[in-house]
Amino acid sequence: MRKLENRELSRLDISSFKTHPKNPLVLVLDNVRSLNNVGSVFRTADAFLVQKLFLCGITGKPPHREINKTALGATESVDWEYRENVTETISQLSREGYKIILVEQTDSSAMLMDFSPGPEDNYALVFGNEVFGVDEDLLPLADYCLEIPQYGTKHSLNISVSVGIVVWSLLEKMGRF
Repeated sequence: MRKLENRELSRLDISSFKTHPKNPLVLVLDNVRSLNNVGSVFRTADAFLVQKLFLCGITGKPPHREINKTALGATESVDWEYRENVTETISQLSREGYKIILVEQTDSSAMLMDFSPGPEDNYALVFGNEVFGVDEDLLPLADYCLEIPQYGTKHSLNISVSVGIVVWSLLEKMGRF
């Protein structure tokens, strides 16, 4: 057994990535304060061929040294857009046919492992602030609320970890791997 070298991984170059078919997911970050988290989400979006990343509210946007440190160039490959108003962004995505999924602990959240995405549906996954989570005003706009099960003493995961878990889970269930 040996580790593969980067040249053996057959990764897309940026121009090929831009034209390659994407998975039916967009990510919406609302008021994410950590620029390192934003960069990590860019990297995850690149890894899983996410359609687009929307950065809303106080969420930092490229170019920024702290984002670039964790994004490792994914700000150049992933399609992204800054939008000040998350409510308007989510409403527009809903009108465009995206099913809106808030990743949040609510009284009616479905556990991630119990959620079955439609293989032909498009989803907008909304992730909120590291301390306050998804804004409560967004709850009426959701088609679904998903929760990642946790069994320890803490009540949440880092947003960049949550994005990776949720995106991987949905794509695996949709048969995208």
